[in-house]
Parts: sequence; C-alpha cells; structure tokens
Amino acid sequence: MAEHEVIHSGYTTASAALLFVDPYNDFLSEGGKIWPLVKAVAADNGLLDNLRAITTAVRANGIRVFIAPHRRWEPGDYADWAYPNPTQRAIMDRHSFARGEWGGEWHPDFAPQSGDIVAKEHWAQSGFANTDLDQQLRQHGITHVIIVGLLANTCIESTARYAMELGYHVTLVRDGTAAFTPELMHAAHELNGPTYAHAIRTTRQVLELLPG
Repeated sequence: MAEHEVIHSGYTTASAALLFVDPYNDFLSEGGKIWPLVKAVAADNGLLDNLRAITTAVRANGIRVFIAPHRRWEPGDYADWAYPNPTQRAIMDRHSFARGEWGGEWHPDFAPQSGDIVAKEHWAQSGFANTDLDQQLRQHGITHVIIVGLLANTCIESTARYAMELGYHVTLVRDGTAAFTPELMHAAHELNGPTYAHAIRTTRQVLELLPG
C-alpha cells in the first residue's frame, strides 16, 4: 500500500460518496469552450468512458452522487471584483459555463439523477468554499469522498484539499479527471496529491473496492 493510502479503503453505501466536479458541456463535450484544451489528456486517460463507468457503478452499489458545479457565468460576473483570479479572468473572456447556454448545461451522460445532491455553485476553485457542500455531505453521513471531474490541478485539487482539511477521507481518481497538459496531471497526482489525499487510484481500482 502506498504511503498516501493511510486509511483503509473500502467504500460503503452509508459513508461514501462520489463527488463529481463541474460536469458541464464546456468541459466534457465536443464543441465545449474548454474541451479542446483537455481533449488530448482526456483521450489518453479514457476520461469519458471512465466517468461513465464510475457513475454507473456507484449508483448501482447504492452510493450517492454529489455534484459540485462551478458558477455559471452571467454578464458582469467578476468584472468589478477587486481581485479576480487568473481563472476567473479567463471565464470573463470566454464566458465559460454561461447560464442559459449549451456550454453551461450538464453533459448529458452526467446530468443529475434522482437521489443525487447538487451543491450550490462555487465561484473559484473549491467546491466547498462559500457553498453548502460540506453541510450536504455531513447531513447524509458521508465520511469518504471519491472525487472526479475537471480540472485535475485546479477545482479537483482545491476541492480535495479542502475536503481533507474538513476531515473527509479523500480519494483522487487519476483517470477520472484531466488537465491541459500531461505535466499538470503529473503535478496533480505525483507531486501534490500524495501530500493530502488518502488514496490515489484508477477507476478500475475504485470499482474493485465498491461494496457489490
């Protein structure tokens, strides 16, 4: 067992959840504004097939899905902020995840289903900051989060780090995410991830640990 797998590993229907960050068309669909930037890494990872496999399997095993969506851009967002970060400036330029537009809709394979919990939208990179995600997880008895979605080195890392700080057991899924370059994926999983994640696994390894 790797050093970062410090807490045992099994996932139970009562205490585990799949946390899916930003499953928008702009990230995951052909024609999405950000898809061309992640497409090569996503193809190398088998990202879309892995996300389909893991969402199907966790639901079949009675594990709840939580969705942590980014703020859907609206005209004026960030424009008069004192300190918009570089990602927020990029969102202003390209209107990522625009509310009311196709790019800001759920990828059809990953839209919320009955029983899923959709947290309040996050404005920056952590799905926990200024949202109800922690409250929703705790009210449903969740202690272990399996985190997938986009991007590996921004929203996934920020959300996962925050989860660790709040006391959750954190699993990163190295082929259930993507980034703009292989170097950013390496940094997310080989350099940064082992400093905070309790487990870093592949989709196949996660599926082997599900209760069913």
